Amino acid sequence: MAFRKLHAAIIALCRLGVGLAFAALIVAVLVQVVGRSILNDSPPWTEELTRYSLLWLVAFGAGLSLRTGDLVNVDVVCEALPGRWPWRLRLFAALATAGLCAVLLIPTWRFVSIGVRQTSPVLTLRMDLVHGSILALLVILMIFALSRAIAMLSGKSDGHPAVDSEP
Repeated sequence: MAFRKLHAAIIALCRLGVGLAFAALIVAVLVQVVGRSILNDSPPWTEELTRYSLLWLVAFGAGLSLRTGDLVNVDVVCEALPGRWPWRLRLFAALATAGLCAVLLIPTWRFVSIGVRQTSPVLTLRMDLVHGSILALLVILMIFALSRAIAMLSGKSDGHPAVDSEP
């Protein structure tokens, strides 16, 4: 029960993160378009904010996309295999995804820590806040991949993507 609540909280946090990042992206692009079209001068911060918002949008959205099957997935051959082979391949894919994320965590942490000494040119944000999106992406993707693998191994899922009951 606690696992379900934690999983639901992570999903809600990721959805909120996607929404906020997308809202920031929309505002930045809108200001840029209005500035260029009407004022003949767009603020320089809009390009940076657009890039950073897009990074965080992907960071929060990748795990959700893995969960719902919206990531690129070539499973025509895998699903046509006989017996339990499709299940085994889905489990392997989940474990391989989680493993790759785990292997990349330490190098990514080093990369993020370099950003403490750097700032972005226009917004003067510490770059570790920007580079942290890559670390967040890996952690979130690993959580959703492990969640799928655990659900498969415990018999609560067949490994197919989750279908949201919400619109």
